[in-house]
Amino acid sequence: MPLSPVFAGDEIIYISPEKEKRIGESIAGQIDKEYEPAEDPLARKRFEDLGKKLACVCERNNFVYHFKLLRAKKGEPEEKYYNAFALPGGYVYMFEPLFNLLGTDDRIAAVTAHELGHINARHASKRIQGTLGANALMLLAMAVSGDSRTAAEASEAITQLMMAYSREDEFEADRYSVKYMKKAGFNPGGVVESLCALKKMRKNGPVMKYMYYRTHPYLSERIAAARSEVKGYTDFQSYINLSDEKTGL
Repeated sequence: MPLSPVFAGDEIIYISPEKEKRIGESIAGQIDKEYEPAEDPLARKRFEDLGKKLACVCERNNFVYHFKLLRAKKGEPEEKYYNAFALPGGYVYMFEPLFNLLGTDDRIAAVTAHELGHINARHASKRIQGTLGANALMLLAMAVSGDSRTAAEASEAITQLMMAYSREDEFEADRYSVKYMKKAGFNPGGVVESLCALKKMRKNGPVMKYMYYRTHPYLSERIAAARSEVKGYTDFQSYINLSDEKTGL
């Protein structure tokens, strides 16, 4: 029963790293079929280079990390694609609209590091294990089966689980984001900047319209926590920032 490298001694994860790789590879295959890569090769390389720089400082160095910038589907609202996500086994994706919205290397790296935090903390595996119990074994077997239709259905089910991380998981991934940013030589303030940029965009449109906010809630609280993590203490600006999302102001 392998232990999580990040939480060694604290909790047991029954899904092995090898199985994580197989799950990620299976779901990645479905994503490749559904979404096309971003058209701009320089943007794709920029995202991949930023990701590789961050991957070098991650705890889980037994994975080959993959970073792909995806194109939004034609005819669909761009706002739907203000999103980034990760798969077990080292797969990180970002949609082009979010990449363009973030703009700077530090902001893009911050969101990428957040997704790497999910992978290294094994949030997806823990969620699959904790939510499904015995049924997880059946889903995992389906996901790595030779039947493409069965694998696709299982992959969709697993993906839906991973796209609903807990509040604690999101805060934890932010902490790892700050840590990875510092270790990789980025400005850790990019974590706060990226969250502020997303919060500003959220205020300018219908909240539930954006996929990113169904999976990444509590922005004001996350901003405050990230500021404290970057500075090492809670300042007045972080403290007063806690109230606006709770009160709707």
